[in-house]
Amino acid sequence: MPIDYQEAGPVFRGQVGVEDAETLLECLQQRPTAIADLSECEHLHPANLQVLLAANISVQAWPRDAGLTAWLRSAFEFHSHGE
Repeated sequence: MPIDYQEAGPVFRGQVGVEDAETLLECLQQRPTAIADLSECEHLHPANLQVLLAANISVQAWPRDAGLTAWLRSAFEFHSHGE
């Protein structure tokens, strides 16, 4: 399972595909103070990124992959400055 829904928030592991976005959205709607752990994430489909941005979620840990981290950080930074 690419997303492990824990008490504090979702933990992303491996390849997180488009099919995970709807469940992620439902989880974050029920837990508006959730914090994401992306440390084990290797790929995040843009649909999931859109859900994270729309939920205005905080990130506790970024992916180990520098390229993925740079892409995600820039999206979160752009989103926070665009509001």
